[in-house]
Amino acid sequence: MNKNLRIIYMGTPEFAVPALEILVENNWNIVGVITAPDKPKGRGQKLIPSPVKQAALRLGLTVLQPTNLKSAEFLQELHALKADLQIVVAFRMLPESVWDMPPLGTFNLHASLLPNYRGAAPINWAIINGEKETGVTTFFLKHEIDTGSIIYQEKVPILEEDDLGIVYEKLMKVGSQLVLKTVEDIATSNIHALPQDESKAIHHAPKIFKETCEIDWNKSAESIHNLVRGLSPYPAAWTRFEEKICKIYKTAYFPNQKTKKPIGELETDNKTFLKVQTGYGVLEILELQLEGKKRMKVDELLRGTKFS
Repeated sequence: MNKNLRIIYMGTPEFAVPALEILVENNWNIVGVITAPDKPKGRGQKLIPSPVKQAALRLGLTVLQPTNLKSAEFLQELHALKADLQIVVAFRMLPESVWDMPPLGTFNLHASLLPNYRGAAPINWAIINGEKETGVTTFFLKHEIDTGSIIYQEKVPILEEDDLGIVYEKLMKVGSQLVLKTVEDIATSNIHALPQDESKAIHHAPKIFKETCEIDWNKSAESIHNLVRGLSPYPAAWTRFEEKICKIYKTAYFPNQKTKKPIGELETDNKTFLKVQTGYGVLEILELQLEGKKRMKVDELLRGTKFS
């Protein structure tokens, strides 16, 4: 196996770190890491490097942080690295001048079983839609987003009470192994990438916005429960109680129950439970964060907060 293959790795968030680490651990030749520019955070607006940059520096790798992927300066820097292969994990959209540069192509790790859940938020939407299974896919990039020929896929179950954080961790771990397998087989010319089956492109996974996260209490308790799971711990589903924004992180649902309150209003004993009547069934809130307070379990919150 030719481990002298020159590889450029592109990624930004925590999700992209394990795949980079496993490639280095297995002695693959990472000649450059491309990640987002440092971003100001906190009260002091201190510039903070991305998780991938932090990992790359720790591993002693060369880091590039272009603001413009089409700039002549960046393209010249990229070309000078003479990559044979490029890998993309949770990075922004690449122009053709970038993804078409290496002779062995550029492959991407996507957190769904493509072609289902193409888009920016595949993990969120799989949970929100109540899927029992998701997975990861490696595929070669081409013009249209998330449409290139599939190299490998690995299925991952979504358990009934799994939330976004749990599924994210599962896919991050499985995805790093799939990236390693993909690189190994590309290096030995042992891959047979296949076109995507468009008949399986059932759901899309668009970007999550604040309005996406607002709870519609006219929907069923089960669908609201899935929305909460698909947005927990971040950015979190939200609603308003007594004119205050409330983020909800954990719930249980009871499809055959009813409260004494109208749809969308709280029922509570102000000691142990908060329940809301939905369009179908009752949703019990288990963990939440009221505006101006920290995230708490319901019994903790009710020790100091009373609802009318």
